[in-house]
Amino acid sequence: MTDMPEIDTVLPEADLMARIEDLADRLAPRLTGDWSAINILVGATPFTSDLMKALARRDLHPVLDALWLESYRDARESSGRIVVRADIAREVAGRGVLIIDDVFDTGKTLAFARSHMLAKGAREVITCALARKPWAPEGEDNVDFHAFDAPPRFLVGYGMDDKGKYRGLPFIGALD
Repeated sequence: MTDMPEIDTVLPEADLMARIEDLADRLAPRLTGDWSAINILVGATPFTSDLMKALARRDLHPVLDALWLESYRDARESSGRIVVRADIAREVAGRGVLIIDDVFDTGKTLAFARSHMLAKGAREVITCALARKPWAPEGEDNVDFHAFDAPPRFLVGYGMDDKGKYRGLPFIGALD
């Protein structure tokens, strides 16, 4: 048996799914024409999957790809340095790009991904995150769309981890 820490539930699974449906409603009017959805690996994978299903229910079918960026490794704070572990596989030149991340925190990952997609010829880039931390950048550096405002705590579950653990939890939890 493992010593599981106490994980407080921040957003139960049913509420999480409702927030994703709401996000899809808000995104739908922007996603006309040719779009690619770029999943930021690894943490955003469950969110991306559920968001893609919600968009499909609205008859929106962006081309799905993934970009593996790393800035945390096994730490609880970003190193501030973005490393491309694996790049996208499909062309984005002339297409709209929706970048999907798990947590909007420092803004560095999404800023890097946005610049990266524009350098590849994307006609426009929209960013979205599952959760937005209270101290995240405002204004021009803000995330375009997010599903919920996160508390100022370390989040786990639904793709988010603590040293690789707890990604499979079906809800958003917090550790202290």
